Amino acid sequence: MSSSKNVAARRFRGLTNVLALTASLAMTAAMALPTHAQDKDATVSIATDQGERTVPQSPETVVVYDLATIDTLDGLGVAIDGVPAAPYPAHLADYAEDGTAKVGTLFEPDFEAVNALAPDLVITGGRSRSQTEALSDIATTIDMSVDPANYLESAMDRIRALGTIFGKADAANEAIETLQASITALNEEAEGAGKGLIVLTTGNRISAFGPGSRFGVLHTGFGIEAADPGLDTGNHGEAVSHEYIAKTDPDWLFVIDRDAAIGRGSAAALLDNELVRGTKAWTNGRVVYLDAANWYLAGSGLQSMQKSVDQIREALRKGSS
Repeated sequence: MSSSKNVAARRFRGLTNVLALTASLAMTAAMALPTHAQDKDATVSIATDQGERTVPQSPETVVVYDLATIDTLDGLGVAIDGVPAAPYPAHLADYAEDGTAKVGTLFEPDFEAVNALAPDLVITGGRSRSQTEALSDIATTIDMSVDPANYLESAMDRIRALGTIFGKADAANEAIETLQASITALNEEAEGAGKGLIVLTTGNRISAFGPGSRFGVLHTGFGIEAADPGLDTGNHGEAVSHEYIAKTDPDWLFVIDRDAAIGRGSAAALLDNELVRGTKAWTNGRVVYLDAANWYLAGSGLQSMQKSVDQIREALRKGSS
């Protein structure tokens, strides 16, 4: 009888241990549920072009109307669920395909398409910034435009903010360090290289841009001395002529061909003019056709800025040899 009682006792203790373990696991799971919900609802405060904003941390569904932001998120490996139908730089060409939902254009959102995606976050900037308030009726929306008057610092701030939102802070900081090292090297190479003028061509029109303008980072950030520091800083630059280019006579002429950027042919022949051919830039082979899509469409994006810096450094090396 004593042996039978011992067996029964051991069975009882075993059953008790199993029940205790099961209860413990159930309690652990129950305790984990609120934590998961709390993480899902986590937010972060970041700087935008319209001040500090609180946004979801690591949002699951994201719609982006700013090509520079798309460029940065692509470089950081962040998935984007909705993008505008628009021309894209070559390295972002996949976003023009059907694989990513289209939510209108840069200027006119398709609000029904956005609503159908039920995004956790919508990002505007640049051409789409005027739609920020309207899109805010659907989901948290932030304006990540860059300040032309403080271009580089503003662009870096946007990249850091995006890294913070999407849990990519380390990757963003590492990429910024690489970019800043390239910019420092470019400034050193640009010192003493001569004065430059940056123009945008489209159709039969030419516009020039100086420090403080949308393309003024060439001078204020990349170290190219401005051939004309007094140009209008408006978004569309200052309309100029062949005579103006000849009179300014820059050592370097940097060209953004808008028509090529948006897939409407090329305006390159516009500059093949007797007056322009007489400039120091043309005579010395220092007319540089910048990657128009990177500059015109996604200029402040992480990848586009790196590509732009690399292209100018290469041009300076060739032009100085």
